[in-house]
Amino acid sequence: MKRTASLLVAAAAAVVTVGFTPHSSSGTHDAPSGRSAPARSAALTTGSGHWLDTWVSMPQLTEPGNMPPAPFTESDRVFDNATLRQTVHVAVGGKRVRLRLSNAFGGAELPVTAVSVARPAGGKAGVGAIVPGSSRRVTFGGQPGFDIPQGAQAVSDPLDFDVAPGTNLTVTLYLAHGQASTSITSHPGSRTTSYMLAGDHLDDADLSGATTADHWYFLSGLEVWSKPAASATVVLGDSLSDGRGSTTNGNDRWPNLLQARLASRSGTADVAVVNEAAGGNRVLRDGLGPNALARLDRDVLARSGVNRLIVFEGVNDIGTAGTSPADAERISAELIGAYQQIITRAHAQGIRVYGATLTPFGGNGYDDPAGAHESARQKVNRWIRTAGRFDAVVDFDRAVRDPDAPGTLRAAYDTGDHLHLNPAGYQALADAVPAALFHR
Repeated sequence: MKRTASLLVAAAAAVVTVGFTPHSSSGTHDAPSGRSAPARSAALTTGSGHWLDTWVSMPQLTEPGNMPPAPFTESDRVFDNATLRQTVHVAVGGKRVRLRLSNAFGGAELPVTAVSVARPAGGKAGVGAIVPGSSRRVTFGGQPGFDIPQGAQAVSDPLDFDVAPGTNLTVTLYLAHGQASTSITSHPGSRTTSYMLAGDHLDDADLSGATTADHWYFLSGLEVWSKPAASATVVLGDSLSDGRGSTTNGNDRWPNLLQARLASRSGTADVAVVNEAAGGNRVLRDGLGPNALARLDRDVLARSGVNRLIVFEGVNDIGTAGTSPADAERISAELIGAYQQIITRAHAQGIRVYGATLTPFGGNGYDDPAGAHESARQKVNRWIRTAGRFDAVVDFDRAVRDPDAPGTLRAAYDTGDHLHLNPAGYQALADAVPAALFHR
């Protein structure tokens, strides 16, 4: 039976401020004066509103090729006495923010000395400079520094900092001693440039001479204190949602473009579309990052203010399966069973689930000569369209397939690998999502 309730996830929204072990500080990174951060946090819980995820990234174990460039990766630690500056793209705005930092895959505790937020120079994504005087310190339990245990995350104190919808925000971290492991947490597919510089440059207006990399490290979420009617929609996906083929620092993945559409309409302007996708991810088995079933609790059910989920994942499961007719039957049946598990678990938290059909890959390496993988894709898409288990269906396959060769992408949307989409293709996906699905 389809769910009709549009319930906010109260359990995910009511996140308690962390109490991890504070660092001793040299005094350079003092907490701001005035009412204490815990007092401000307590005051927020009595007011009208709730915390809402407005930007997220899926935490992953960093592969060797995606580690911080030299000299920021050493034989036994990373980011020793280093400043790391990153920018994120805000969906729904707010006047108070808080950060989430992740040590989900760290091989040791993550000792963060100090953190700040600021406005990026020119309002741009992927820049190393900030607007002079805009930097504000972030605290954790009233302290400027903290140690995040292995496998854990940290949620900062609320900070009065006005961010407008659809804008960019700079987050800068300083690690005095680095993380004593080469197993670290990141999101390699950031499509956004980050900056690294030796020493403490937390509030510097520009990181002149910095080393760059197009990855996010440790940063996993930005929340805003929002009005009760505001909500978040999570995208659970792979590289087609993570944005392979999109523009670096352009924020033109299809979830970004859908967010822009919704923001332009009065009835959906308070909906944040947040992206929990990663290149190479699979639904059933670990690949690049944990499988979707394993990460559902962390990446969807525990996010703040979520009441909708778009599931657009399964191509990597099909493409890496065997190519016999029996293999095709097995992988399609397993994917259908997994989708039903996701629906059941999300519905238990009052979250509506929208299923997106899988897009074509004819001509890609996933396309086997016998057509077994295409047969599995067609069977899965038929179930998504007709079974009635999803609360709604988003037909991405129809939006980007070649009408004369429906097993392949339209040439105008194809990056050339016959699997991933260019910005025009991602715009077509965004346009295929009915705005009515997000009305209150």
